[in-house]
Amino acid sequence: MRTGFYLRLALNNIRKNRGTYFPYILTCAVTVMMFYMVKSLSLNPGIRQLTGADTIAYTMALGARIIGLFALIFLFYTNSFLMKRRKKEFGLFNILGMEKRHLARVLFLETFITVLISLCIGIVFGIALDKFMFLVLTKIIGGSVVLGFFVSGEVIRTTAVLFGIIFALIYLKSVLTIGLSNPIELLRGGNVGEREPKAKWVLALLGAVMLGIAYYLALTIKNPVASINAFFIAVLLVIAATYLLFTAGSIVVLKLMRKNKKFYYKAKHFIGVSGMIYRMKQNAAGLANICILSTMVLVTVSSTTSMMVGLDDIQHTRYPNNICIYSRETDDARNDGMVELVDNICYEMEVPIKDKIRYSYMTFSVIQQGNTFGALTSDDDFFQNLTGIRILIFLPLSDYNTFAGENRELGDHDMLIYSSREKYTDSVLYLFGEEWHIAERLKKYAANGVAESNIATSYYCIVRDEDYDALIETTARELGEYYYPEVYYGLDMKVDKATERELYDRIRGELYAYEFVGYAESRQAEWTTSIGVYGGLFFLGIFLGVLFIMAAVLIIYYKQISEGYDDRERFVIMRKVGMTQAEIKGTIRSQVLTVFFLPLIAAGIHVAVAFPMISLILALLNMTNVSLYLICTMVCFLVFAGMYVMVYSLTARTYYKIVSS
Repeated sequence: MRTGFYLRLALNNIRKNRGTYFPYILTCAVTVMMFYMVKSLSLNPGIRQLTGADTIAYTMALGARIIGLFALIFLFYTNSFLMKRRKKEFGLFNILGMEKRHLARVLFLETFITVLISLCIGIVFGIALDKFMFLVLTKIIGGSVVLGFFVSGEVIRTTAVLFGIIFALIYLKSVLTIGLSNPIELLRGGNVGEREPKAKWVLALLGAVMLGIAYYLALTIKNPVASINAFFIAVLLVIAATYLLFTAGSIVVLKLMRKNKKFYYKAKHFIGVSGMIYRMKQNAAGLANICILSTMVLVTVSSTTSMMVGLDDIQHTRYPNNICIYSRETDDARNDGMVELVDNICYEMEVPIKDKIRYSYMTFSVIQQGNTFGALTSDDDFFQNLTGIRILIFLPLSDYNTFAGENRELGDHDMLIYSSREKYTDSVLYLFGEEWHIAERLKKYAANGVAESNIATSYYCIVRDEDYDALIETTARELGEYYYPEVYYGLDMKVDKATERELYDRIRGELYAYEFVGYAESRQAEWTTSIGVYGGLFFLGIFLGVLFIMAAVLIIYYKQISEGYDDRERFVIMRKVGMTQAEIKGTIRSQVLTVFFLPLIAAGIHVAVAFPMISLILALLNMTNVSLYLICTMVCFLVFAGMYVMVYSLTARTYYKIVSS
C-alpha cells in the first residue's frame, strides 16, 4: 500500500515538474545512447575488417571513456538544478508531515524511474542507430560495407552498470542535501542567492592571473613537443580561470561600475548594473559551463575537421612522392643499381614518370641549446631534454642543385637551412664546436617524409660537398658511430590508383629480391591507413561535438527557466516603483542578451588565443596547413554561433512565457 502511494507520488512529481524533468530524462537517454554507440563501435567485429582497425577501435574506446566521464560530471550538474527548483516542494512535504526518510524513498523511486526510462530509450535507440553510425564511419574512411547487425551483451551490461553507478551517486548526493537541511531552509532553497553577492577580489585576481598564464603559454610556446604538455596545463588553467572570472570576476567588474557615480546614476545604467549583479550571482556557474562546453565544441570539431579536409596535404607531407624509397646501402654501386632497377620496372610496366628526385643525405639526432647543437649521449639526456632534441639532415649542395634545378654556390661552413615546424632564427649554428653560417632560410623544400613523421623538429641543412664529406668524419668522432650517407629516391607519376598500387607492389617485391637495404613507401598504399586514423578522429570529434552541444543547449534551457522565474518577481517590483511595461522589458532583454552571449564571446577568445598552440600540435600530426585550420576554425565558429542564436530564440519563448504568466 505504502509502496503504491510513494510510486504514485513520484510519478505525479515527475509529471508536475515535466518542464524541467522531461528535458533532463531526454538528455540522460541521449547520453546513454551515445555511450552505447561509441562503446559498441569499439567492439564491433566489422571494425576488424577495416584498414587501421586497431587505431579505430582504440579511438572509439577512448571516446567511450570521455563520454562516460562527461556523463558523470554533466548529469551531476543538471540534477543539482532540478534539486534547487524542487527544494520548496520537499520543504512543504516535510512540514506537512513527511519525514526525510519518506522523501528519500520518493527520491529513490523518481531516480529509479529516470534510470529505467533513460536506459531503455538510450539502449534501444543505441542499438537501432548503431549500424547507421557504423555505416557513417565506414563511409568516412572509405571502407567496404560489412553485412550483419551487431548487438553486444557486454556493451549493454557496461552501459547499464556505468549509468546505474552515476545515478546511484546522484541519488546519494540528493538525499544528503535534503538530510542536512531543515524544512525552513528547504522552503527558501529556491530563493537562495537573493542577497547581494560580495566582491571576491582575491578569487577574481586569481582567475585573471591563471588566465594570463594560460594565454601566455598558448602564445609563446614555439616548440611542437613542448606544446603537448603545455596544452594540458593551459586547458586546466583556462577551465579554472573561466569559473573564477564568471563567478567572482564579473561581480567585481559590476561593482566597480557601480562605484563610478557618473556612470551608475543614470536610469538605464542604474537598473541594468543592479540587475546584472544578481543575475551573475545566480547564473555564473552555468555561464562558465556553457563557455567551456562551447570552447570544447569549437576546438574538437575545427581540429578534427581540418585534419580530415587536409588529409591530402598531410599525405603529401608524410609521403612527398607517389613512391618513396629510402636506401641505407653503403655501396654507391648498389644504390645506382637500385635506381636502375626501379626505372626498368617503370619502363616495363609502361608507367610514365612525371618527376623524379634523388639525393644523398646524412641524418642524426642532437640536443639544441640556443644556437648550439651537441651530442645526445644517453637515455637520461633523451628524456630530460625531450623538447630540445632535433633531427639534423645534411645534404650535399650538388644534389640540392640537381633536384631543385638551381645553381647555388656556398662558402666554407655556409649552409642553407629549412624547417617545416619550429623555425631556426639565429644567423649562426654551432655543431660539435664548429661554427656554421646561415646563408639563407629556404621557404620550401622537398622534405623527407620519414623525418616529418618524427615528433622532433627536423632541420634540413644544405652544405658544400667538401663540408658534407668532412662532416661524416666529424659525426663519427663526436657521436661514436659512423653515419653512412643514405639515399632518397622519389617518383611521381600520373596513373590510376590500381596501377600505382601494382607498380609499388612490384618495386617492393623486386627490391627484396635484390636484397636491398632500406624500404619503400607508397602514398596510395598508405592512404587507407591514414584515412582510417584521421577518419576515426573526425568521426569521434563530430560525435563529441554533438554531445557537448546537447549539453550546452540543456544548460541554456535550464538557465532560461531559472531566469524566467527570477525575473517574474522582478517584473512585479519594477511595476511597483513606477516603471512602464516597455522599460521593464527593455531592461531585462538587454540583461538577458548580455548574459546569454557572454559565454560565446569568451569561448571565441579562448579559441583564438589557443590557435597557435593547437596549430603546433596539429603539425606533429603532419597537419602543417595553418591556413586551412584557420578557415575551419572560423567556419566552425560561425556555424556554432548561428546554432547558438537559434537556441536562444527557441528557449527565449519559454523564458518570456514564464515572465508574462
